[in-house]
Amino acid sequence: MRYAFIRNDSGLWPIRWLYDLLDVHPSGYYAWRQQPKSMRQKTDDRLTGLIKHFWLESGGVFGYRKTHEDLREYGEQCGPNKVHRLMRLAGLKAQMGYRKPRYSGGAANIVVPNRLQRRFATMTPDDAWVTDITHIRIHEGWLYLAVVVDLFSRKVVGWSMQSRGLPKSWYLMLC
Repeated sequence: MRYAFIRNDSGLWPIRWLYDLLDVHPSGYYAWRQQPKSMRQKTDDRLTGLIKHFWLESGGVFGYRKTHEDLREYGEQCGPNKVHRLMRLAGLKAQMGYRKPRYSGGAANIVVPNRLQRRFATMTPDDAWVTDITHIRIHEGWLYLAVVVDLFSRKVVGWSMQSRGLPKSWYLMLC
């Protein structure tokens, strides 16, 4: 780390001053500069290039597990932890939240005319009812709750709760 500091800051400060400051001998520094990369560094550089290639080929979606599988199929002998380390050092991450589009078919919604025209103040009971449907998350899944309220008294006229969508008879009754 000292040698790298000297190499990076030798343009800013006198190099002999940096040797004295960091307690480094000049011959050690020049031997470090002439030293070639180690075998591990060469292997890591080659694997990082392959990892980037497979990661880009996946569209930036694959994480280290699938990238490791691609490397194994390619014929490389390395462990998943090494692939994870190299991807982290290169700043490569899996895309989170990637899902296939879900099918959204089913029966068409029933559209009813707006009979109230935003007149919510009524003078007699049972003149106008309004309804709402909501869903409630529970441990087993979802519950669907439909409530009918009288606009005059603001009291609940009726309600229904089911684990699946409400039956069509409810929709027809609410119209």
